[in-house]
Amino acid sequence: MIWPEAVTSRVKVGQDKELVHSYPYRSACPSTTWAKLVADTTTDMLLSGYTNYFFWTMIPDFAGIVRRKTESGCRVRFLVGDPNGETTRQREAIEDAALTVSARIRMTLEQLDRLGPLNGLEVRVSSPEDATNHVGLSVFRFDSDALVTPHLARVIGHDSPMFHLRRQSKEGMFDRFAEHAEELWSRGTDIRESNAQA
Repeated sequence: MIWPEAVTSRVKVGQDKELVHSYPYRSACPSTTWAKLVADTTTDMLLSGYTNYFFWTMIPDFAGIVRRKTESGCRVRFLVGDPNGETTRQREAIEDAALTVSARIRMTLEQLDRLGPLNGLEVRVSSPEDATNHVGLSVFRFDSDALVTPHLARVIGHDSPMFHLRRQSKEGMFDRFAEHAEELWSRGTDIRESNAQA
């Protein structure tokens, strides 16, 4: 049976089922959505935004949540850009914002440092070769959900569009973006090694 266009235009079918919601601006996504995704994650949370700083300002007691997640056996990973890297400097010149990219990265690193060593908490800096790919696309994965932000040319992350994806099948949009984040993660440098080299 062929579905009438009136039905298929209103019902998600095929790969479209993975798209939960789209936002013209990341900042248009309610903070309650972020908080719920963080709260509901039980296995693996990978935050691979270039700075990730807004988690600390948007979600109440985010440090405590990270601690409790790791204590309950959840793997929590942060992939950030190099605050001293050339790509970071270039992005700062493009954004021309008072709260610079490097300052936002350092805010995240400072908050993570305050947590101390936790089993299940991993922090990496993306490789210089991957920095351009990293700064241009943020993937925040919460088990089978992901929030994905492709960064527009001259705007800060919160002004770029965002998609909420939920995994439905193999090799769908969720898997494509999750694999991208995992690839960047695999070539990143553990923050302790990075600090030792500095």
